[in-house]
Amino acid sequence: MSRRWIAHLDMDAFYASVELLRYPQLTGQPVVIGGGRRHQPEPQPDGSLSFSTLRHYAGRGVVTTATYAARAFGVHSAMGLMKAAALAPDAVLLPTDFDEYRRYSRLFKAAVVEIAPVMEDRGIDEIYLDLTEVPGAQDAVDGDPLGGIRALGQRLKDAVHHATGLSCSVGITPNKLLSKLCSDLDKPDGLTLLELSGIPERIWPLPAKRINGIGPKASARLEALGVHTIGELAAAEPEWLVQHFGANYGLWLHEAAHGRDDRPVVTYREPKSLSRETTFERDLHPRQDRDALGAIFTRLCEQVASDLERKGFEGRSIGVKLRYDDFKIVTRVVTLPAHTQDAATIRQWAGRCLKTVPLDQRLRLIGVKVEGLRRPGSEPVAAQEPAAAWRLGESLPLF
Repeated sequence: MSRRWIAHLDMDAFYASVELLRYPQLTGQPVVIGGGRRHQPEPQPDGSLSFSTLRHYAGRGVVTTATYAARAFGVHSAMGLMKAAALAPDAVLLPTDFDEYRRYSRLFKAAVVEIAPVMEDRGIDEIYLDLTEVPGAQDAVDGDPLGGIRALGQRLKDAVHHATGLSCSVGITPNKLLSKLCSDLDKPDGLTLLELSGIPERIWPLPAKRINGIGPKASARLEALGVHTIGELAAAEPEWLVQHFGANYGLWLHEAAHGRDDRPVVTYREPKSLSRETTFERDLHPRQDRDALGAIFTRLCEQVASDLERKGFEGRSIGVKLRYDDFKIVTRVVTLPAHTQDAATIRQWAGRCLKTVPLDQRLRLIGVKVEGLRRPGSEPVAAQEPAAAWRLGESLPLF
């Protein structure tokens, strides 16, 4: 009987690594990704580039990712850039370029499915692969019973590097839960192979919060109950876990701590929505900054429309999201007469959503979402005329 082998492949510092391909002179330096367009490197008369640094950053942006050299200073994703500047003031700051990151994402995924076609896409920089039936996975090599699966893992890594010039880390175990844990054990450029017998040595010493599915609240509660490691969680009685966390989650914690997970690799999952949002460098007022907000809002609608077309969907519901300067979040959704992927139609109905929200205080963030997705069919797209004529691309009033 074939042994089940599931791989989790995670790209190493993905966005930052893509930027280092573009700017190889920054290799080995602390680099932070998360700046805006004003942080583009500037060409100098001698042909070199001048890079922005965190030392001169002012604003409320957040770190998208950072190189391992920057992480050594304590910088990590989702950290405020101002805090990152205090930790690593001389780190180079680069703007995000999601179009380029998506291009490299498609490249590495296309490379690995040539070897292992059963792939579950988990995002721009990570995937699961079922290697069980891939030729060679069950073979012994030179007396090593795991030689075949080990060689297959290296083939995957080599394929990614050949297609993109980037490195990845791969965890290979009997299930998805363990493989995700293992892909992070030997980063960067790691290959970790684990059988169930290796759980006590490699997995149980890890913090309990490392298990995918134990969030900050559950982690804090476990800490308060004296459970710090996965091993301590595994030693806890199931009845005790159920008492403190409820039947479903308590039993899942017990199973996860013992490395039990029978979820299949799902080759395709239809998205339920597509969205784009942006956080401003400074708070913008809906009236005083109306032109700037209008241009940003229109660009978000264009980006969502482009995403719909590229992924082959159209949507029926349009929503907007606002975060005010007091961090209060407001959302609104409207259902269209027909499905659409047209940018002008999305902009029109998103604008109507805005008319139903309070616009009397400054904004930190604005977003646009399209829901109710389907593949384009025969139903015609209803193009409603807005009250005032306008052309896509103009700086439009929001209201």
